[in-house]
Amino acid sequence: MTEQMTGAQALVRALENVGVDTMFGIPGGAILPAYDPIYDSQKLRHILVRHEQGAGHAAQGYAQATGRVGVCMATSGPGATNLVTPIADAYMDSVPMVAITGQVASKAIGTDAFQEADISGITLPITKHNFLVTDPREIARTIVEAFHIAGTGRPGPVLVDIAKDALQAKFDFVWGEEMRLPGYRPVTRPHSKQVREAARLIMDAKRPVLYVGGGVIKARASNELRALAELTGAPVVTTLMALGSFPDGHPQHMGMPGMHGTVGAVGALQKADLIVALGARFDDRVTGNLDSFAPHAAIVHADIDPAEISKNRHADVPIVGDAREVITDLVAAIQAEQAAGRTADYAAWWQQLNAWKETYALGYDTPPNGELAPQYVIERLGKIAGPDALYCAGVGQHQMWASQFINYEQPGSFINSGGAGTMGYAVPAAMGAKVGAPDKTVWAIDGDGCFQMTNQELVTCAIEGIPIKIALINNGNLGMVRQWQTLFYDGRYSNTKLHSKRIPDFVKLADAYGCEGLRVERAEEVDAAIEKAMAINDRPVVIDFVVHDDAMVWPMVAAGSSNDDINYARDLAPKWEHED
Repeated sequence: MTEQMTGAQALVRALENVGVDTMFGIPGGAILPAYDPIYDSQKLRHILVRHEQGAGHAAQGYAQATGRVGVCMATSGPGATNLVTPIADAYMDSVPMVAITGQVASKAIGTDAFQEADISGITLPITKHNFLVTDPREIARTIVEAFHIAGTGRPGPVLVDIAKDALQAKFDFVWGEEMRLPGYRPVTRPHSKQVREAARLIMDAKRPVLYVGGGVIKARASNELRALAELTGAPVVTTLMALGSFPDGHPQHMGMPGMHGTVGAVGALQKADLIVALGARFDDRVTGNLDSFAPHAAIVHADIDPAEISKNRHADVPIVGDAREVITDLVAAIQAEQAAGRTADYAAWWQQLNAWKETYALGYDTPPNGELAPQYVIERLGKIAGPDALYCAGVGQHQMWASQFINYEQPGSFINSGGAGTMGYAVPAAMGAKVGAPDKTVWAIDGDGCFQMTNQELVTCAIEGIPIKIALINNGNLGMVRQWQTLFYDGRYSNTKLHSKRIPDFVKLADAYGCEGLRVERAEEVDAAIEKAMAINDRPVVIDFVVHDDAMVWPMVAAGSSNDDINYARDLAPKWEHED
């Protein structure tokens, strides 16, 4: 059916037709034509944020909480460039997102017109794909293609930049054009020969480890992962992006590997004779010094993105495919091996693994002067809010403590900025997560440094009725940077002190933003404050936890060091070289 409409109307119709129900953005000159038909839409909820970065992170949080493609919108020039950080973040963490930006009129492109920026060029290295649309007839098809690309294969951000005159022009609209993506054919089915070889290696191994990355959550393969782990009896380590994909409380779970991972998880990888990597990419925060990483291990590497395989560590058995399909086929192949009479014996391996678990369990010191330990706050939050809540973390010490001292039993329950490490992520991501999962309790665990970058989105939450809860870990410093200055710069604290734990007054700030503000300074006050926040569901809540400023994240592998040099606490390192 042919219908006369503008490019802007076609854009809105296309968004409705691909199933978008929520988008986050701010209007401005070049994108303004698109906002007029949004006003009439009965299907689209547009949430007006206070900064475009907030729109991008909210779209990420929405995508992470729902598994659907998140959507954000901005105008040209500075509006578009303010989306660069969340686009880069989404690219690093494989988050499906479509960013729609306005562009100056097509005849003005390249003339340095007012609020012109080559956002397609700027984002070329940090998008899965991007489009510049100057023909109104191309808008609807481009939107369909953008959503398909963003949400299939290895998920990621797609940018659609649309010239203002294309949005304004009228044309005869016809819905139903086919996508034109001849070069885009993501592989999801693994090669059966490679899967059989992986199964053989697992049965032959004496010290195997399942190294699980965020791809398992993206593929919704947690049930299949558990079946594989329990079938094989192998230990499981889950990266920062994979927390919850395998229950923390499961006896085969060794914890998170890497720079601030558990000693048991790091040791398991270092001493393994076989690593089965599932949806993981051997990034530097997991491997430490790559030359000394897992020196005796053969590698099975399964990933949906062929570019990741052997990028950092050579794969002895490469498997390209969707994690869910790979694991399903691997379970079948191992069952066939077992049916043929082959067995594996990991008893000695588990004796060593359990010894590490017991000897190097996570813990922390209580500050001697009665100040509040940040780890205690986060530990109590996890106990009271429970495994059904969603936890969104900023970046820094509080992020690592959140990964260590909350038990994640369900996939998708921990949402954070992993690859890019973006400060300011937590509040807008929590906002998007709560919009996507309104029946869930959503906590943002943030530091006072991160919080001051994007806390303006609490206004959005208050006005739009999005009752997130903020656990603000306020140590008056840029905590992780201060930790590095303590350890590696002789305590020379150059520009890491944020002046005062009382400036700003976060309780007054919360009140000014239309939120409930609470302050906690003693351990005996923690539970009551969290429980009060849990009972408030008609507005956002901010709890200012004033904590000890010299608490550190342990264990730790210094950047660029070998994982063999992991410190359990300052000057206390496991001596693996003396162990069999």
